[in-house]
Amino acid sequence: MSEITEQSRQAVTEIIEAAKLKEGALFVIGCSSSEVQGNRIGTATSTDVAKEIYDGVMPVLKEKGIRVAAQCCEHLNRALVVERETMEKLGLEQVNAIPQPNHAGGAFATVCYQNFEDPVLVETVKGLGDAGIDIGGTMIGMHLKYVAVPLRISLRTIGAAPILCARVRPKYVGGARAIYDESLM
Repeated sequence: MSEITEQSRQAVTEIIEAAKLKEGALFVIGCSSSEVQGNRIGTATSTDVAKEIYDGVMPVLKEKGIRVAAQCCEHLNRALVVERETMEKLGLEQVNAIPQPNHAGGAFATVCYQNFEDPVLVETVKGLGDAGIDIGGTMIGMHLKYVAVPLRISLRTIGAAPILCARVRPKYVGGARAIYDESLM
């Protein structure tokens, strides 16, 4: 297993544990293969690097029954690759585009599109993501539920790319006299 594959596996495993994700949760992944290689985002796309990350994260997520949304690059307006079953279950609307590594979509989204069982592209999952990882500054926050909480895990990078991890929690309502469920914080 390559170092990038192992780092990816470890990061996703730690996020799942810290976020207490359950089967059926939606995990958002944004990835710049350029940044993983130490280059500026969008300048050195590599499907080989993207496949190493895919090989690290997907077995862990599949084993736990966690749904995946792979964010495309800005040229596809950060649309996401999901399985058709995920689209149908979450009531998402399919859009017509096929991610490409050097044109529009990015390497990681392309690898997901090529390897998912029945991939489709959706415009957004805004307000539905339960947790996620941003590898290299791809800005996944728009796809998470409305109260995203940063997660610190043992890793700070995958390859040369800085990573930002997040989970979500329910909104607090009720004001000063409310009592909150500690397990949801």
